[in-house]
Amino acid sequence: MTGLDDILIGGVRRDRLYLLEGSPGTGKTTLALQFLLEGGALGEVGLYITISETATELRETATSHGWSIPAHVNIFELAPSDSLLDAEQQQSLLYSSDLELGETTRMIFEAVERVQPSRIVIDSLSEIRLLAGGSLRYRRQVLALKHYFAKRGTTVLLLDDLTADVSDKTVHSVAHGVIRLEELAPNYGPERRRLRVVKYRGQRYRGGYHDFAILTGGIAVFPRLVSLEHKTEFERVPRSSGIPEFDALLGGGVESGSSTLILGPTGSGKSLIAIQFVAAAVGRGERCAMFVFDEELGLLFERTAAMGFPLRRWFAEGSLVIEQVDAAELTPGEFAHRVRARVDANGIKTVVIDSLNGYQAAMPDEHSLILHIHELLQYLNRQGASTFLTLAQHGLMGDMRSSVDLTYLADTVVLLRYFEASGQVRRAMSIVKKRTSAHEDTIREYRIGPGGLSVGPALEDFQGILRGTPVFIGKGRELPLMGGAPERSGPFS
Repeated sequence: MTGLDDILIGGVRRDRLYLLEGSPGTGKTTLALQFLLEGGALGEVGLYITISETATELRETATSHGWSIPAHVNIFELAPSDSLLDAEQQQSLLYSSDLELGETTRMIFEAVERVQPSRIVIDSLSEIRLLAGGSLRYRRQVLALKHYFAKRGTTVLLLDDLTADVSDKTVHSVAHGVIRLEELAPNYGPERRRLRVVKYRGQRYRGGYHDFAILTGGIAVFPRLVSLEHKTEFERVPRSSGIPEFDALLGGGVESGSSTLILGPTGSGKSLIAIQFVAAAVGRGERCAMFVFDEELGLLFERTAAMGFPLRRWFAEGSLVIEQVDAAELTPGEFAHRVRARVDANGIKTVVIDSLNGYQAAMPDEHSLILHIHELLQYLNRQGASTFLTLAQHGLMGDMRSSVDLTYLADTVVLLRYFEASGQVRRAMSIVKKRTSAHEDTIREYRIGPGGLSVGPALEDFQGILRGTPVFIGKGRELPLMGGAPERSGPFS
């Protein structure tokens, strides 16, 4: 399990005892089976000792993931000896509550002696705790198991479903490492799962919570992104938008290894501006990635094709990686993992996240959103990628508000506004922030037409544009109209 090994900085140490705890349904059995199958792939003999589930149920779990359990991965269903059975009932399996603790331990040892495994899973400690009847006897029993397995040089994974006293930390002090699985139920959407390494004796690990998902094929763990671990060397150069007037407003374009936030009301062209940079990058022979939260891809392809941006063709040719993201089905950790995987695997240098409003829907709260975005942007910047994020503001004219303020995180902020003049609804843009270089402090009108985006000269004869209520202060009587958007041709057609 690559993700979990990354969290544990290489995986679990051999010949140690580990505790995997979590409420029923959090994925303990799946992870434990995966642990044994990983060992089986390395030629190691595994033993799954089950007290709470039957061997048939375990094999059904494996089948649901498309796994076939090899011969050297053994499942031992703990059953009592004949002396403990009621002969009149003729039952072949006795509930663990009917087993004496000593008899249970003896049967575990016999199975280990017979199989001679390198990896062992015991499922679950809750049954042994009930048989022990008290904390002192339970602790002694766990210590006895630990010393027995230590002498045999086996790696042991103990499962605990936390159905007994959750305040009992007996095994925490005995185990070499403790991993806790949790399941959260949001107000809408499927369950969210996360894990945390509570303890790992004598070795550093990635602390905090890490998202994971139970998929067909096993558990996929998405380690929390730490941007400082992924610094690379690259040349910081300006990247053109393909529109000279827009580049002039930006002070020469947007630098590689920087992030740009495109901020404005709905319908103002935020996505189109981001796509304009994608088109320019494709024209330079670069590869790009778009992660679309809000718009259906078929509609996006058709809408942009009418403006001269053949996203569908670029996608088919491999110049553009584009993914539809369902915020209700995806955790923040999994999304960051997806972005990272695409950037690393495809050498992508232009990334679009459209939009942060959709991304926020996947977050538990605003504070977590800012932390996730901060790490993701820092990671992309350190890879030399130019990142474009769109954020819709509430309202159409006048004072507007954003659901979250991320302007301080972005290196460049492009502000879009509607304004009314001469009986028309017009659009204006300005650059309110740019860390990497100087930029124009003017306001330019822009239009969206059949040829895409066109940007006009600086609007100098009025004030109040960004408030949506301009006052013309020039020599004429009316605000001059910007020319129509030209038809686009060349590499974008």
